[in-house]
Amino acid sequence: MAINVEESVKNEIAIVTGASSGIGQATAERLASAGYKVYGTSRRARPGQRSFEMLPLDVTNDQSVENAIGEVIRREGRIDLLVNNAGFSTAPAGAEESSLEQAQSIFDTNFFGIVRMTRAVAPHMRRQRAGRVINIGSAFGFLPAPFMAFYAATKHAVEGYSESLDHELRMWGIRVSVIEPANTKTQFEANLLQPDAPLDEYAEARSIVGKRLTEMMEDGDDPIVVADTVLKAARAAHPKLRYTSGSSARTLRLLRTFAPAGVVDAALRKELRLNSLFEGRAHVRTLVGMNASQEKSGS
Repeated sequence: MAINVEESVKNEIAIVTGASSGIGQATAERLASAGYKVYGTSRRARPGQRSFEMLPLDVTNDQSVENAIGEVIRREGRIDLLVNNAGFSTAPAGAEESSLEQAQSIFDTNFFGIVRMTRAVAPHMRRQRAGRVINIGSAFGFLPAPFMAFYAATKHAVEGYSESLDHELRMWGIRVSVIEPANTKTQFEANLLQPDAPLDEYAEARSIVGKRLTEMMEDGDDPIVVADTVLKAARAAHPKLRYTSGSSARTLRLLRTFAPAGVVDAALRKELRLNSLFEGRAHVRTLVGMNASQEKSGS
């Protein structure tokens, strides 16, 4: 017999971080339409016409996390689903163009924010002997991201943390999954943090990669595609650890899994328009070497 999703999730409580826009907002709305009672969160929870309630929560602040989770427990007595979505990225730049403080700040939100939220929610799910934790990762969690190294590093960390955590919490009836979207049409790029230690040597690369990433985002999936994947993972009787979201992400996952490393490397450089940059640098080195050789012969 087919299961009615709305009936099956009636009265289940979900929390979605970073729900003021983009993937978070689409996910909160999709879960609410499926029957969840949803609490969305953001650092500045503004009132508005939504199908879910917003609570103020800063995932980088222990007390803020404790207060928000405590409020949901006070009202509802349980939490059935946690969707960790809050995050940001630095604008395209070389890894050495970000200070250590800037690198730490992106980890504090994208990775340790997930750790804080999970630590706050897991005890309640353990008492319930049931629950789902769904972390919004990225295709850059299994692929390199030239000129977005710290963003990729946080998403790689999310993959490793989630896989390990799923083994630990499974005995309590709690499952952990990672959603891996590729390019998604959101306002994500509007919140990019500019590198705080820019170097002239990377100016051309920043421009090339930045332009290409903008093009890729404009051609990306609607956030509802990711939201539907979250709902699929949340309702799966036997949830998988990883769910790619969208055709591009599925193609990239297959490429990473089955293609030789050299093929993946070449495809990535081509996609980001880096070949012309590297070829130009090689041409300059060749000219410099020829001039040096000629000068040595002339002497």
